[in-house]
Amino acid sequence: MKEELINLFPNWKYLDLSPYQAGYSENAPNSSFGPCERIHYLFHYVISGMGTLAADDETGKAHWFSVHTGQGFMIFPYQITTYWADSSHPWEYVWVEFDGMYAKEVIRQSGLTINSPVYRSTDRAITAQMMQAMLDLAKKSDDTQFYKLSKLYQFADCLICSSDKFQKWGASGTLSDFYLQTAFSYIEHNFMNPITVESIAMQCNIHRNRLLKVFKDNIGKSPQEYLIHYRMSKASQLLTTTKLSINEIGNAVGYPNQLHFSRAFKNIYGISPKKYREENRTSLLD
Repeated sequence: MKEELINLFPNWKYLDLSPYQAGYSENAPNSSFGPCERIHYLFHYVISGMGTLAADDETGKAHWFSVHTGQGFMIFPYQITTYWADSSHPWEYVWVEFDGMYAKEVIRQSGLTINSPVYRSTDRAITAQMMQAMLDLAKKSDDTQFYKLSKLYQFADCLICSSDKFQKWGASGTLSDFYLQTAFSYIEHNFMNPITVESIAMQCNIHRNRLLKVFKDNIGKSPQEYLIHYRMSKASQLLTTTKLSINEIGNAVGYPNQLHFSRAFKNIYGISPKKYREENRTSLLD
């Protein structure tokens, strides 16, 4: 990795659209990230150079996409992806991770799908505005959170208007979307506590069985599975960006028993927390 800039938004919880992180990276030849699974939408825009995205489609079949200057790619929640820089012309890109009740509609209007995730522009001027909005999100500054939030909306608008797959406005958010976002927000605020499916359903003011159906129908996972994936995602961040012990990280994500934490982590990532830290440790901690 040559140069990197990351800005996290851990406490920003808005129902319509919410940013989770944004960043900029100038990559070394053949540098890669993944395989990895995320719980939010993640969009990369390639400023210069080129690279390759390996991503599973809706059936789980892997595909490879070549992405170069002026293009981008969307990563979808719970999609397994790996991406790497070209050996001769490594890419420089900016990214933003986001979600919210209207996130699906933003993606739908952009025309990007899990089977067709590559963004191509039809308007360079609007694309330049999109890139700048993403860079503004990536920079840590004294700007208010509402200014930053306006940049997320600007990014969404530019993504839609400049995409060669642009789709017109369709149906707005449904009641199921509202239940999901309420559940997501509750989990993200309380994942470190011993919460249950019943407590999540109570927060949404619906029956447990209704909540299970909403989750299964919309994201293909149960609330418990989503909670575990969210906790392990947070754990993976702590493993690579802090010097906390494995036991301390387990406690931080709701697992006071280190053995239970290690077992849950390995079920998601395929390796132990210790091994994951060794393989993905950031140079900033060395």
